Amino acid sequence: MESKAVSVMNQEFVKLDRFDGTNYVRWKDKMLFLLTTLKISYILDPNLPAISPPTPEDSEQVKADRDKREEDELLCKGHILNNLSDRLYDLFTSVKSPMEIWKSLEFKHNSEKQGVDKFLIMKYFEFQMVDNISVMDQVHELHVLISKLKDLKVIVPESLQVGGIIAKLPPSWNDYRKKLLHTTEDFSLEQIQKHLRIEEETRNRDKKFVSESTTKVNFVQGGQNFQKKNSGSKRKFSEAKSNKI
Repeated sequence: MESKAVSVMNQEFVKLDRFDGTNYVRWKDKMLFLLTTLKISYILDPNLPAISPPTPEDSEQVKADRDKREEDELLCKGHILNNLSDRLYDLFTSVKSPMEIWKSLEFKHNSEKQGVDKFLIMKYFEFQMVDNISVMDQVHELHVLISKLKDLKVIVPESLQVGGIIAKLPPSWNDYRKKLLHTTEDFSLEQIQKHLRIEEETRNRDKKFVSESTTKVNFVQGGQNFQKKNSGSKRKFSEAKSNKI
């Protein structure tokens, strides 16, 4: 009965996603769950003592325990390798110890994670808003970066986020930035976004008003020029007619 259950579990395990370098946390959790179910997860215990070499004085129980340990290590290694991508399988297939494979995978993941952490942190600090894109859209981009950092356990305090938003406002907002910096009010994220939204809407209305006013002025001036030109043409026509007479 037990072997049948193990067989069913093995079949289910084959359906799990193979680790390809991008899904480590999910893959690790599922792998540990399976190895625990198979009662061989102890092989990955860092405090597990090494297998003692055989001696003539070994009892039958010691021999049986050694055989089971070697079998469990082989089984554990097989399950780990079986659920790696072909590239990673080829890389680790020559490694004998499942614990060594496990540690190497974890080290590789942590190293890559640190690289991603540094890249996102650098990207956050180097982010600078520009004038040709909505300020609120760019604030949203900053929120996305903060969210990605949070997923990587890098927490940016709210006060630093507020200060970052103010410091990263585009050049045309320099006067408004100075106004915010000289105020004694401590803004929350919600408050600073509310202020920026109102300011941007006001600027957009002013731009629209100026644009419409300019269009009307051009239209009036164009009409006046047309009238002057038309009046001049009529005068020339009248003078020419008088000369003929």
